[in-house]
Amino acid sequence: MSIVHSTNKRVLRKAITTTLRELSQSDTQSQSQAITEKVLSLPAFQQCKTVSCYLSMPTAEVQTTSLILNILGDLGKTLFVPSITSNSGSMDFVRVYTEEDYRSFPSGLWGIPEPTPEWASKKRQSIFDVDCNNLDLILVPGVAFDRSLSRLGHGKGYYDRFITSYSSSTGRSKPLLVALALEQQLLEHGQVPMFDHDWKMDMIITPNKVITAPQAQDGYQDP
Repeated sequence: MSIVHSTNKRVLRKAITTTLRELSQSDTQSQSQAITEKVLSLPAFQQCKTVSCYLSMPTAEVQTTSLILNILGDLGKTLFVPSITSNSGSMDFVRVYTEEDYRSFPSGLWGIPEPTPEWASKKRQSIFDVDCNNLDLILVPGVAFDRSLSRLGHGKGYYDRFITSYSSSTGRSKPLLVALALEQQLLEHGQVPMFDHDWKMDMIITPNKVITAPQAQDGYQDP
């Protein structure tokens, strides 16, 4: 069964990636703007204090620059972004302090901005630091999602391992997992294969709907 699931994941990942690469930049941007507006209007987002947002690739996924600038401009929120810490496949979340800080990130793998180890001559705060507030919400990327809130990532397992590690830390509760999906990334129930170690999302936000898990405490439902 696991071999079948792995094969199905690879086939699905390739098919969706091909579709996403064919999207025009204007289509991706317009969908991303609609998703940004939905995120900003979510009570769960408005109430959270410590939030993580991924740094988007230039194409083929929901663009997050507008969201990041909104978070950085909110004095009531602290922003953390993913940082791959080693070749072993571990991922940390590190703090972004200002718009100037964010715009200074060099471009890395796949054109994704990469946070530098330091800002203003000090080591960046890690979400695992003992003096760091609990992470309330993660805005999660992916290749595909389905209406049962399953997620297909890029195959490296970074997010699943991070969520497991963070949630098992003493005194840490699981953050709300909010996936951002272009219309072409949302599939029907059960179409994304899942393993036991794969985390389901609490919400999926597309340009025209918010799909919410029963346990997610929010007033939005899939229309």
